[in-house]
Amino acid sequence: MNESTEVPDTGPAPGSRRPGGRTARTRAAVRDAVLTGLAEHGYPSLTVEYLAEHSGVHKTTLYRRWGSVEGMVADALDLAGEDAWTPPDTGSLAGDLRALAHEVVDGFRDPADAAAPTAFVGAAFQSPRAAEALRAFYGERFRRCETVVTRAVGRGEAPVGTDAGAVVRAVSAPLFLRLFVTREAVDERLADQAADAALAAVTAGVFTEPTGRPDERPDGRPDGGPTGRPATTTGPSPATGPGPGQG
Repeated sequence: MNESTEVPDTGPAPGSRRPGGRTARTRAAVRDAVLTGLAEHGYPSLTVEYLAEHSGVHKTTLYRRWGSVEGMVADALDLAGEDAWTPPDTGSLAGDLRALAHEVVDGFRDPADAAAPTAFVGAAFQSPRAAEALRAFYGERFRRCETVVTRAVGRGEAPVGTDAGAVVRAVSAPLFLRLFVTREAVDERLADQAADAALAAVTAGVFTEPTGRPDERPDGRPDGGPTGRPATTTGPSPATGPGPGQG
């Protein structure tokens, strides 16, 4: 039975200082048990009994702190989002986008490593709280990634006003489609293809909001033609630029 009538202790509000010491160790132990359980059994078969046994935390504490398996899964994702991961900085937008795409592929290459994150996605389809936590986790990841586009705009590799969030999502979207919808394998070639397609869209102004003036490009420069799109594109070619997997 995954639910409890007890009101869970939800802990500190998002963005506040996380407790340390014993509380932090307990959270980490439960998080590790959740990851193991999701990988071994999937969300539907995950129980409080399993998590108590594998975390070493008493069931009463689990119910009081998290309320249910659903709460523990959501908190495991929240804890995962508190890491110090930063996006790549290869010196070019082409290289950064390729590096991001390769990180997605590398993260799901080994079935053992991919089991837990895949189960998290599956749990999001069955649990509203898990779905909310997964959305928050990836939202934070994408916000961190936006800096690669911001740097590119500063270097003149992307038009001013480019939607950074849309760009970084466009890199991983075709890979996630294959991983979670069509259940196809992904590799370095597909990673490069996804990154290069996103880069081509960036240089074409696809991710730039139109100004509303037919005589301006999305980046504010004239001679954009009747659609507001640039007649010609400038910037790095999708096939060039340093990036992981190219050497």
